[in-house]
Amino acid sequence: MAKMIKRANIVALTATALWLAGTALASAAEVNVYSSRHYPTDQAMYDKFTAETGIKVNVVQGDINGLVQRLQREGANSPADVIITVDAANLYILKNAKLLQPLKSATVDEVVPANLRDPDGNWFAIALRSRVIAYNTDKVKPADIATYETLADPKFKGKVLTRSSNHTYNLSLIASIIANDGADKAQDWAKGLVANLARAPQGGDTDQLKAIAAGEADIALTNHYYYARLKGGSDADKKIVEKIGIVFPNQDGRGAHINISGVGLTKHAPNKADATKFLEFLISKDAQKVMSAGTMEFPVRADVDADPILASFGKFKADTLNLAKIGEATPDALKIADRAGWR
Repeated sequence: MAKMIKRANIVALTATALWLAGTALASAAEVNVYSSRHYPTDQAMYDKFTAETGIKVNVVQGDINGLVQRLQREGANSPADVIITVDAANLYILKNAKLLQPLKSATVDEVVPANLRDPDGNWFAIALRSRVIAYNTDKVKPADIATYETLADPKFKGKVLTRSSNHTYNLSLIASIIANDGADKAQDWAKGLVANLARAPQGGDTDQLKAIAAGEADIALTNHYYYARLKGGSDADKKIVEKIGIVFPNQDGRGAHINISGVGLTKHAPNKADATKFLEFLISKDAQKVMSAGTMEFPVRADVDADPILASFGKFKADTLNLAKIGEATPDALKIADRAGWR
């Protein structure tokens, strides 16, 4: 009898231990993030989210193509809850590959403008970036480069710089022209721009700014934050942009091309409730301030002031095209760039 009682106690204690262990695991809330972004500021935001909620953020970083392939391999067994990337075209790829699911969030619907969200709710913007025109202030007047279209004007032959067309920044710009003006006009523009290049496309956006400073050309396409980071950087960085200005194009028309850093809830998110809290946190006022100051991207929230350097650019008109249209037009944009000889 004593042995039976002892055994019963052991069984009861074991069951209790297992229950407590299970409870501990259940309470160890976490969100698993796949990200193609590489900014230290992002980790600061994740840490802030954990401090406020107790939910741990686990991050896997990689290039977007590798992360897409990883999600496809993992399938329903994927631990990923959230994917963060840049450019609407990449979010379009994720959606088309059926790697995302719609997020139902009144917060997102209220805070993020409709043109910066997937119409089906699969992704939304957390930060904004604009493709601008940089110029040598001693040689070019802003009024002469007021539109993207002017970059194809023969008067600028041998004076324009850009990175490769196969980079998503340029493909998305071409796609925006297709969506706004049609493929024929986009083709004419790409052909004219290529005819005006000062050199074969090379390097990144910062390299184009350095080339202007070095006198290699007068005009370049760049995302605004590359200029902003140099402007707020070291003395050497500030020297580079000392005689460089930027124009937000098409202010009398559709507005400057806008792209995004964006996020989506993965198809098989195992921690959906906590992931939703995390996604909503990324568009909170505090997170938006941290992100803008750290990356020099514009906040997606209208009620959050941009970093002072960004504010110094003044207000500008942004293209309100739904960014889903950019994703749809990107395959045609690649064909247009190839036909124009934009390598």
